[in-house]
Amino acid sequence: MASILGLLQLAGAVALLLFGLALVRDGMVDAFGLRMKMILGEGTRTGPRAFASGVVATLGLQSSTATALLTASFVHREMIGIRMAQIVLLGANVGTAVTAVIVSADIGAAAPVLVLLGYALRRRGGTVGTGVGTALIGIGLMLLSLTLLGQATEPLRSSAQLAAFLPMLDDARPVALVFAAGVAMLCSSSLAAVLLIGSLALPPELTIVLMLGANLGGAAAPVMASAGLDVAARRVTVGNLAVRGIGCLIALPFAGPAAAALIAAPVDLGGLAVTSHLAFNLLLAAVIWPFNGLVCALALRLIPDDDHAAATAPRWLDGDALDSPPLALNGARREVLDIGDAVERMLIQTRAAFRKDDPAPLAEVSAIEDQVDRRQSQVKNYLSRLTGEATEAERRQSIGILDYVINLEHIGDIIDKGLAPEVRKKIGLGLRFSSEGYHELDALFLMTQENLRMAQAVFLTRDRDMARRLMEQKVEIRNLERQSAQRHLIRLREGQSASRETSSLHLDLLRDLKRINAHAVSVAHPILDEEGLLIESRLRSH
Repeated sequence: MASILGLLQLAGAVALLLFGLALVRDGMVDAFGLRMKMILGEGTRTGPRAFASGVVATLGLQSSTATALLTASFVHREMIGIRMAQIVLLGANVGTAVTAVIVSADIGAAAPVLVLLGYALRRRGGTVGTGVGTALIGIGLMLLSLTLLGQATEPLRSSAQLAAFLPMLDDARPVALVFAAGVAMLCSSSLAAVLLIGSLALPPELTIVLMLGANLGGAAAPVMASAGLDVAARRVTVGNLAVRGIGCLIALPFAGPAAAALIAAPVDLGGLAVTSHLAFNLLLAAVIWPFNGLVCALALRLIPDDDHAAATAPRWLDGDALDSPPLALNGARREVLDIGDAVERMLIQTRAAFRKDDPAPLAEVSAIEDQVDRRQSQVKNYLSRLTGEATEAERRQSIGILDYVINLEHIGDIIDKGLAPEVRKKIGLGLRFSSEGYHELDALFLMTQENLRMAQAVFLTRDRDMARRLMEQKVEIRNLERQSAQRHLIRLREGQSASRETSSLHLDLLRDLKRINAHAVSVAHPILDEEGLLIESRLRSH
């Protein structure tokens, strides 16, 4: 009975640790989600910046798995190249090791204070305050879980059965490696697995081996989670798994000397498991970085291009479903979502041309725009043929779908007739923005792309909180556009030649990106209006 109770206490402590991790991740995403995405999206121009972006994003998300999936999704959307993505994940691996050092520090007494402060921030409301409050509560629960882990594993440390089992595991290093990898995959977190290993009284060599297994399992989780993405995105997570796998195989024979060296080191960062976790990932990043090209080539060989993939887009407008309005509306929604993906592709290609000074990506923009025009016309004609049996609620849904697809068509027009010619002009005339101006425009490009994706999610789910966040993003976009225009005028007054040569182009790009955001945000209007959360006018009443 005592052993069952001990296992339940251990399982409860691990569950509390995972729950705390999830709270920190969710809170940081709610408070700074777009900013962290912008850090990844913008911070990949050079290797050091990409590495630092991976570290910072993982410290915020408290999960290298989350950073890996976010990076893979950016590769899927062609916002990050695969070489830089691999460097981002090297930084993410170091970031999760630094997180382990921070969490395992002897600050357990601060847990109640953090929970109390987090609760107070959540009570105050606001997106940032609520998110930060949730994250602080999560950190407090993680610290509490480490205390509970220490209490739950105390009987195990003096257990005769464990004392007999550990030498067997110590003599079978591959089995120990696989076992720890399985624990990390089960937790979907190498951080949780390393902290669990650190709470046990294990032989030094076995601790190192289990730490290596936790790293291997932590890299396997994103591979499974990214299985539904395209080939390029899957190469990122598979490449990261290959890097950690190679690192584990090389380090495994040296577990003994490594343990002795770390024990003799004058610095203890939270126990052997945590210290070796940080040392392994720092060393792995330093060794692999110069061979990043070979890692990408290996990932290409492991996941080759699929030349026989179907190139035709699905069509969801079924004429036979018109007699059943719910089915017809569902098909129309799926078609419009597909159109939204095509419009996002136009924006991705335009930004790629802007960043690379290469007009080649713009060739696809006009072709997609023709398809968008034709397909939105098909949706309008399809919905106009709904039978008279549609209810009033279904007719309102039909109007909402029409409004959104018309806004998507307007966005496509702005990209094709506004942004793309402006970028083509920049490339053709060899114009160069000032460093500050380029950074401002690229950040607005990235934010616009994220808002378009959020608009897609709002259209699909009709989630009120997400619609509110999308509306809040409109205000932030408006402020960024105004601030960028003001800074541009300041640079003109200072006589910067780059700003003078690109003045009209800079302001035109700002205007068109702002217009795109306005059309994307419009999907939130009917949702918030139904809840009575919109006002008639922005004019301040007297």
